[in-house]
Formats: sequence, structure tokens, C-alpha cells
Amino acid sequence: MLLSEQAGQPAATKIQRPATLRESVIEAIQELIVSGQLKPGQHLVESELADLLGVSRQPVREALQQLSGEGWVDLHPGQGAFVHVPTVEEADQLLAVRALLETEAARLAAQHAGEDGVKRLRDLCARGIAAVQADDVDAAVATNSELHALVTALSGNKVLAELTSQVARRVRWYHTPVARQRGMASWEEHTSLIDAIEAGDERRAAKVMREHTEHTRVSYMEQREKEPVEPAPKPVRRRRRTAG
Repeated sequence: MLLSEQAGQPAATKIQRPATLRESVIEAIQELIVSGQLKPGQHLVESELADLLGVSRQPVREALQQLSGEGWVDLHPGQGAFVHVPTVEEADQLLAVRALLETEAARLAAQHAGEDGVKRLRDLCARGIAAVQADDVDAAVATNSELHALVTALSGNKVLAELTSQVARRVRWYHTPVARQRGMASWEEHTSLIDAIEAGDERRAAKVMREHTEHTRVSYMEQREKEPVEPAPKPVRRRRRTAG
């Protein structure tokens, strides 16, 4: 008798398939963009990326095509691929959505985090503070992402967690340039957030998270005003030959 007939369950669970080379290349290029190693507006040369990642040009070409469709890369006919330059409007809209999602996540986390959840948040916060003190921006940004992801996970709302994860990587992209500017203030806000979650104070946790995400949004907008990003060059129009 089949297992599905015995327990009322499917006969087999899905087997996780390993990532394809193209998927691995996409992941690697995204991380280079998010970490700031590839700057907005920077020309992406297939051969250079292939050498950097240790692959052939074909998976790089396929990855750039997909990343173009996802808004990470802009393809310009006759010129090639460039890292996407986020407009102020799209950054503002995404950070506003992030604020809504994470404010609700903080409120719910104050209900459900528990002693173990609070301890994990404290540990991450300590790591983040140490990273700032060591001027390790990469570690601070990564730990910041972990802490926000944990708050969402502690909310107990799977749909909210899924929606938040969809914007998390782009939020990290926007946060990286302002991480040093935000510095210790960001982690003081995290400490206040954890205090509210530990106390089970839903309103306070939501308020702290709302203000915290707003500070990041404002910092990003100020950074864009000080250091405007140059867009990728426009395609050059070829002159038509005239009969002579």
C-alpha cells in the first residue's frame, strides 16, 4: 500500500534541486550590486564579470537578461548592461512599503517573541554595535538585515514574512550607502525596539519601528541629494550615410 493511501499524504515530498549555474551567477551579481562593489550606473562587461566569477560568458549573459527584468540591471541597445540607477521615487516608494510591513511585524513580535526570541535579538544587536565600533560597515549592514528579518519571523505571520522578504534585498541595497552615516544611532533605535518587544508593548514597538525605518528613508534621500548618481549614458544615434 502506498504511503499516500496509509496516511492521507502525498507519496513523496519534493526534493530540493540544487541551484543552476545561472541562478548562482544571478545571486552573485545581485550581491555585488547590493554590497556596493558594483555601483549604480556602472557598465557591466560580460567578459569581466565572467572572469570575476570564474564562469563562461553565457551564464553571465543569461543572468543579466533576468536581472534586467527584475529591475537590477538596465540594458541599453548598442551599449550593453548597466547597474540600475534607482529613481528617487522608486526608492521612496519601496522604503515606504518596507516601513508599513516592518511596523506591523514589530507590533506582532511584541506579542509573540518570547524570552528566546528576545535573547536572539539582543545577541544580534550586540553584534551590530560591535561592528559599528569596529567600523565594519559590511558586517553592520548584514547584521542589520538579520535583525530585521528576525523581528519579522517573530511576528508569527508567514504572509507578512514572505512579503517582507521580497523587498529585503533591495532595502539592504538602499541601506548600505547610509549605514556609516546612521552609525550607532541605528543600533540605539534597535535597542529601544527590543526593549519594547520584551515588554510586550505593541504600540511602543510599532512606533519605534516606524520612526526607525523613517530615519533610514530620510538618510537615503539626503544621501541622494548630496551625491546624485549619474544615469547610464544614452545610446548614441548613428548618423545615416548620405549618397554622395
